Amino acid sequence: MKATKLLTTATVGALLFGMSAAAHSANWRYAHEEFEGDVQDVFAMAFKEYIEENSDNTVQVYRFGELGESDDIMEQTQAGILQFVNQSPGFTGALIPEAQIFFVPYLLPTDEAQVIEFFNTSVAINEMFPELYAEQGLELLKMYPEGEMVVTLDEPFTTPEELRGKNIRTMTNPLLSETYRAFGASPTPLPWGEVYGGLQTGILQGQENPIFWIESGGLYEVSPNLVYTGHGWFTTAMMANQDFFNSLSEEEQQLVRDASEHAYEIIIEHISGLADESLAKIQEASDEVTVTRLTEEQIQAFRDRAPQVEERFIEMTGERGQALLEQFHADLEAVMADD
Repeated sequence: MKATKLLTTATVGALLFGMSAAAHSANWRYAHEEFEGDVQDVFAMAFKEYIEENSDNTVQVYRFGELGESDDIMEQTQAGILQFVNQSPGFTGALIPEAQIFFVPYLLPTDEAQVIEFFNTSVAINEMFPELYAEQGLELLKMYPEGEMVVTLDEPFTTPEELRGKNIRTMTNPLLSETYRAFGASPTPLPWGEVYGGLQTGILQGQENPIFWIESGGLYEVSPNLVYTGHGWFTTAMMANQDFFNSLSEEEQQLVRDASEHAYEIIIEHISGLADESLAKIQEASDEVTVTRLTEEQIQAFRDRAPQVEERFIEMTGERGQALLEQFHADLEAVMADD
């Protein structure tokens, strides 16, 4: 397990140094939630490379733990200490309740090409979400998929009944907790830095993440039974502090948008085959790992519990959430029709 670096007063002081000119600074600060070489890091480095090759600006990238947990880097972005942040809707849900839509189970397909087409063409993603983020002082630049969610547990499972009494770590996201409650488990919200230890000591019996994160974080070492339930994809969003973005010239705003598009193209290529590669690394590293892929019949028992999560989402988000959910379904139907 990689060690987490704590945010110190000295670090904050260094970030704040010269903040009176931050909006016009040639050195832009960008923080994300993952380790070196993980999907968000690949996106960030592609963004950095494009900016630095096409302007005199530089981009300083901060990885997981260097400036604190996910909540910390969002607060720093809203405060203008950071110019850019990459945060998943799992953590943004407390700030933007509608972002929790990604945790309605079985909403997105499992087919990678269909998921990518959805992100490319979705009205909900590309038109509705930017307005929701703007209300929180954030310029949404790109949403993108990272990988299919995989559940790890202390023993294999194939039915909701087998999850009863299991403490499953979730992000601090009310709807994700509702999902695992519907699945029969006991959702246990915890920050990422406590997950490995919780699994190791038995406080947690399981967790969910895309397979590359299970591999890079070493979670298979303490939670070796991998179960593919087909219930969702890990999604993330890259955004800017809106005051900062609005202070840029039209040319620099376009530069940032172009860099985001460039990074998106890089990441879509990067995730192709990544899940299989990560699983192969896990199986090579450990003889204790088991892999269970639920059949369609087994998945149906979990899918049957999804409507109550949709209902809870609408209760949490009201008419705006209802409209967003309807648009999601319309966008997905369009993707399926194209296929």
